[in-house]
Amino acid sequence: MKKAIKPTRLLIFTAVLFLLYSCSSQTENWTHLRGSQLNGISTSTEAPIHWSETENVGWKTAIRGLGWSSPVVYGNQIWLTSADKDGNWFSAVCIDFESGELQKEIELFHTDSAQRIHSTNSYATPTPCIEKGFVYVHFGTFGTACINTKNFETVWTRADLKCEHLQGPASSLFLYKDLLIVHLEGTDDQNIYALNKHTGETVWQAGCPAPEAYEQVAPVYRKSYQTPIIVQVDGQDQLITNRALYAISYNPKTGEENWRIYYGEDSPVSMPVYYNGLVLVNSGWVLSQSRPYFARLFAVDPTGKGDVTDTHIVWQTEQNVPQTSTPVIVDSLLFMIEERGNLTCLNPMNGNIYWKEKLKGHFNISPIYASGNLYVTNTNGETTILKAGATFEKVAENKLEGTFKATPAILRNSILSRSDKFLYRINVPKN
Repeated sequence: MKKAIKPTRLLIFTAVLFLLYSCSSQTENWTHLRGSQLNGISTSTEAPIHWSETENVGWKTAIRGLGWSSPVVYGNQIWLTSADKDGNWFSAVCIDFESGELQKEIELFHTDSAQRIHSTNSYATPTPCIEKGFVYVHFGTFGTACINTKNFETVWTRADLKCEHLQGPASSLFLYKDLLIVHLEGTDDQNIYALNKHTGETVWQAGCPAPEAYEQVAPVYRKSYQTPIIVQVDGQDQLITNRALYAISYNPKTGEENWRIYYGEDSPVSMPVYYNGLVLVNSGWVLSQSRPYFARLFAVDPTGKGDVTDTHIVWQTEQNVPQTSTPVIVDSLLFMIEERGNLTCLNPMNGNIYWKEKLKGHFNISPIYASGNLYVTNTNGETTILKAGATFEKVAENKLEGTFKATPAILRNSILSRSDKFLYRINVPKN
């Protein structure tokens, strides 16, 4: 005969389960652009499938100004950035994850004569990065800052890291140990900075990688809007970044160059990705009189030294490669969405294509993987959900109002999606 569980024991057991769930939920953070590993993969056990303006929206919070930075999350705080559409003020915004209430908005920088930007960009496009106790925000040439997330005090600012973006800022921040990596490559100055995250002081600086080559091209082709990544090769960390004319690997501790490949196109935006010993990098737009502009994808063996353009490129393709959004690799499959809506699944080891599909709309947002599915959103707020597999299988389509250019965050069974006016929290419906 089974013994009945006493009420007190049942209550204790339930409380323990609740605490375990709460702790695991709270430790699932989203600390950088495209997630805590910068790879576009969510660890959320479940993610919303169906939503609209009136269905499964937990909250919808208005954001002052305009920004295409993505939300980052630590604990119960969501942080993003915003700016005046004319670039007069630049602010960091903190929102409560559970309620959607505005906790704090901090105006950090002001200017009366902001640089021009592209009509599709904003003055607050770079995504912050966050860790326990501190958030780091960046507005390109207009300023970089560290904020204490407990008391909302500004720890340090830098407004002396300058370049002429021409089209506005876009490179996002990321943390490597005690360093904050800042990519600033404009038409006039091209630099990567590693700042002491505690003080903001410059630890190392990597300048223009090839002054003679840069001087031979027009200033418009000397810029990059890149967010670097860290990969480990033969036990050593490498910082990989796409500069205006070269993809380059650096020692992230010192800024010393490991290797480079030359691809010669301007304005790369798409982040590098890494899979099974290969670094995959996208070029900027290739301008051609015989066909619409296009980009190239290169797979590089990162074990070389010096200029490895002729020796370490394993494969490359020009078929439907995005210039703006970043591919995501799931279970040995690479998925990428080109600006015109051409969605491709291919083998990252050799470039062989499994399938191609045409989605409606224009795409700047990077696809995100969560709970078996791929989430692909166009600028009109239409999200296509599909199985992350070697055959195309659509799961659902959803629509929100507004313009969308910020890559979403998917965590804790929720999606944080930013439009030109609002931040949404979309939830899995409760049973």
